[in-house]
Amino acid sequence: MFNILYAAGGQTGAGSGNPVMAFLPFIVIILVMYFLMIRPQSKKQKEKQNMLKELKAGDEVLTIGGLYGRIEGVKEKEDVLIVRLNKEIKINVARSAIANKVSNKIVS
Repeated sequence: MFNILYAAGGQTGAGSGNPVMAFLPFIVIILVMYFLMIRPQSKKQKEKQNMLKELKAGDEVLTIGGLYGRIEGVKEKEDVLIVRLNKEIKINVARSAIANKVSNKIVS
């Protein structure tokens, strides 16, 4: 048994391989993470930024609080939207508090 350990121990890394090959698995993992996680998230974030920027009066929206309404006006200075929930209720909502633009008619 000592002969096997001695024979295996005699092969020290005097001629170690290419250093790029040692880092190749880490580089591949980083690239996979970028294409599967980081890139789609940044793309989704850009789409949401564009949607928030393009909101205008008359658009039907869903707030992050779960309220559906129609945009009645925009206060550009404060970055606030005036949202009508029903015939009697209007609320001021921060532009960043809009979750989605809704396509079907919800508020009458």
